[in-house]
Amino acid sequence: MEGKGTLRLVFLMITVFLLLLLLFTFLTLPPSLPSTKSELQSTRLDTTTTIRRSNRDHSTDVPHHPLDPLTVTELNRVREIISSHPMFKSKPYALHSVVLEEPEKSAVRRWRVGGRLMPRKAAVIGRVEGEVVVLSVEVESERVRKVETGKVDGYPTMTIEDMTSASAVPFKNGEFNRTILDRGVDLKDVACLPLSPGWYGKSEENKRLIKVQCFSMKDTANFYMRPIEGLTVLVDMDAQEVVHIVDHGKDIPIPKASNTDYRYSALNSAQKVKLINPISLEQPKGPSFTIENNHMVKWANWEFHLKPDPRAGVIISHAKVRDPNTGELRSVMYKGMTSELFVPYMDPTDAWYFKTYMDAGEYGFGLQAMPLDPLNDCPRNAYYMDGVFAAGDGTPYIRSNMVCVYESYAGDIAWRHSESPITGMEIREVRPKVTLVVRMAASVANYDYIMDWEFQTDGLIKIKVGLSGILMIRGTPYTNLNEVSESENLYGTLISENVVGVIHDHYVTYYLDMDIDGSDNSFVKVDIRRQETSPVESPRKSYLKATRNLAKTEKDAQIKLKLYEPAEFHVINPNKKTRVGNPVGYKVVAGGTAASLLDLDDPPQKRGAFTNNQIWVTPYNRSEEWAGGLFVYQNKGEDTLAAWSSRDRPIENKDIVLWYTLGFHHIPCQEDFPIMPTVSSSFDLKPVNFFESNPILRVPPTTENDLPVCRAEASY
Repeated sequence: MEGKGTLRLVFLMITVFLLLLLLFTFLTLPPSLPSTKSELQSTRLDTTTTIRRSNRDHSTDVPHHPLDPLTVTELNRVREIISSHPMFKSKPYALHSVVLEEPEKSAVRRWRVGGRLMPRKAAVIGRVEGEVVVLSVEVESERVRKVETGKVDGYPTMTIEDMTSASAVPFKNGEFNRTILDRGVDLKDVACLPLSPGWYGKSEENKRLIKVQCFSMKDTANFYMRPIEGLTVLVDMDAQEVVHIVDHGKDIPIPKASNTDYRYSALNSAQKVKLINPISLEQPKGPSFTIENNHMVKWANWEFHLKPDPRAGVIISHAKVRDPNTGELRSVMYKGMTSELFVPYMDPTDAWYFKTYMDAGEYGFGLQAMPLDPLNDCPRNAYYMDGVFAAGDGTPYIRSNMVCVYESYAGDIAWRHSESPITGMEIREVRPKVTLVVRMAASVANYDYIMDWEFQTDGLIKIKVGLSGILMIRGTPYTNLNEVSESENLYGTLISENVVGVIHDHYVTYYLDMDIDGSDNSFVKVDIRRQETSPVESPRKSYLKATRNLAKTEKDAQIKLKLYEPAEFHVINPNKKTRVGNPVGYKVVAGGTAASLLDLDDPPQKRGAFTNNQIWVTPYNRSEEWAGGLFVYQNKGEDTLAAWSSRDRPIENKDIVLWYTLGFHHIPCQEDFPIMPTVSSSFDLKPVNFFESNPILRVPPTTENDLPVCRAEASY
């Protein structure tokens, strides 16, 4: 009996031990087992991918802020008002732009959260029976008022319907179809693009014209690499008919489709390369930002209003940063956006000379924004925002996942200092740099633009442009440079057999309505010059001196950047000073940029005259927001930023707008084939005597306990 009792006791102890072991294992196991070797597991983190977005029923949206975009309900109401108005009723018309007519700036600045909104109005640009009209439509009262724009040439931004229908017109023309067949191309394999023609004389006036060029889609998704070179069709967009056809490329072969497809799914297993393991930023306590009422972004010490826009892409408004000493939210920028893009190609021949695009004013930068790809365009911790736009007949539609907002940490440092051992002090203080990024990507036909606004806790705003996508290329009979004579100009680089990447520029001009602690600001150019010393004055022969020059009028603030004549460019509030007497301000920190080298009298440069300088400063005028003019399509360049600034208006201690142009020269290379690795450039808006001291001095360092505990599967 004693032996049996002992045996039962041992068995009971083993059973309890196993139960405890099982319970312990259950409590300490990760929530799920890894499915791949590259997958990370964490004992403190749910790694499930969730797409955070404002994916609600947009039909129930209501505005909460004076600058909130028009809702689906409001757009439908505007469409009903327009369609029943005598100006439009029973007449052919198209609506080229239906957006919020923003209230007066002074009224928006006075408004407070929870206060009554101003009457909601729509700014409408339309065409009825061929006439361009600009209207102000009151949503509730249904009042329609015609807005006088003065004598302005050009046409409004094309609608998506304009672009689609223009591309189809050539196929109704027998001569065009015969030309395609003569090139040995099946009509079902042809894709055509609508290309804005610019302006080159009176013969192109009084008609909305567009040029159409075509490509072979056979055996590749990358039809841009297979141009039907030299074939250009001039189309009347309103009559929907071919005006004339030019074909100067019958002897130029269509480049082969081999090695042009860039899709991962189109690659065979031998072509696929895995260089790195997946990487992700994890936030065990969730994101540090919130988006209130769909558009008000709050993060760290920043607040700003964010909305998608069909022409600008995204608009940042009411950007304020919190002062660490007073706790006050201080105004930095009332409104910032992409105003215009200018993309001139450097081939003066018949099929190319007109390719000098203005992507915002001609095509609509926001209209070309495509849905972002979660995990690839934006990281796992991103929030997505939809755009709500109006089609050509006024019907609202949704551009889903158009904008993403996310926190970024790339291993950068916000500030640091380590003390040298010779002092006897063991000091090592470092703070990681975490930023908030607002991103949009626009695919304007072949080219992709990645547009970032990046906010830092030290008050800096970085504005960045990334260029990717596919080159606009021209076909050529040459397959190797040894076939090309020294006297012949290819206007670019031979990047593959029968393929020339044409030299071109990109200019992105930003509208930046800076309100540094209020609307009345001034612009100061701080020149940095070498000063000579005498032998009796110092052992040194020279040093640098900074001289502040206050801009009195617009011409004082027309700036061409010069490497050997450096300067800083400050927007200050002369009415507010720091405790030691400096005016509070922000400065433009120019990044790597390019300047236009075209002749000032060249028709494209006349239209793109806003790129004649890298910096302009103008007095605030709500009718002056689009650097290329209100109506860019086929305009002559008479209503541009350069024209406004030539008036030389006073800008000292006024409500002023800063304009900055970021530029790229692009000489294509073989690495750009068949799709381009992203090339980026940026500029900063940086506090200069805005704070009393380092605004992030008091933030804590990161410790191990702040972070999730992640282990690769291989470490188990």
